Amino acid sequence: MSEESNEERFRDPELAINRVYTGKGDRGQTRLVGGQKIEKSHTRISAYGTVDELNVLVGAARQTIADEHAEQDSFAPLSEQLLRIQHHLFNLGSLLATLPEDVGEQMPRVTDEDVKALEAVIDEYNEECPPLRSFVLPGGTRLNIDLHFARTICRRAERLVVDLAQTDEVDLAAIAYLNRLSDAFFVFSRWATIQAGVDEVVWDPNV
Repeated sequence: MSEESNEERFRDPELAINRVYTGKGDRGQTRLVGGQKIEKSHTRISAYGTVDELNVLVGAARQTIADEHAEQDSFAPLSEQLLRIQHHLFNLGSLLATLPEDVGEQMPRVTDEDVKALEAVIDEYNEECPPLRSFVLPGGTRLNIDLHFARTICRRAERLVVDLAQTDEVDLAAIAYLNRLSDAFFVFSRWATIQAGVDEVVWDPNV
């Protein structure tokens, strides 16, 4: 999905951040995008907070590429994919931070189109990986670990969004996107290890 098409779909941000802290959240509440107060222990807050946590990990993976694989041109497209994912995760967090009745037509979000695009990326990278003969364990390279870490946090984010959907209306594309994204991180982790010329760490139940 190009930046131009994103601009056509969603409105540009309209905000000015002049202060980092307000002192208004010390009683365990925060405000949603629509201005409503909500307890910080609410599943909605946990859901978009975990999506934010995941975004940090994706940024860490991109930095690992810059630090350790800058001379390998084959890693540049993966870095671009991860940057696109970071933008999508911010869109998703914005959506989760908004009550359904306040979601406007041009509000940033992840869409069914984004899910399909992610599936295509998964297929593309998976084609370059050998068939799995056993489960693989995180390890071998720093990037592999970063991506596995992102995979596990993505699964947690998905569980929280599913939990939220038990009580609140949730866009089904949000759940589908997180589900595919965890698969993408798994495939990326395998691809990155193979590209680095390192053997995958294979599970051996008899060690």
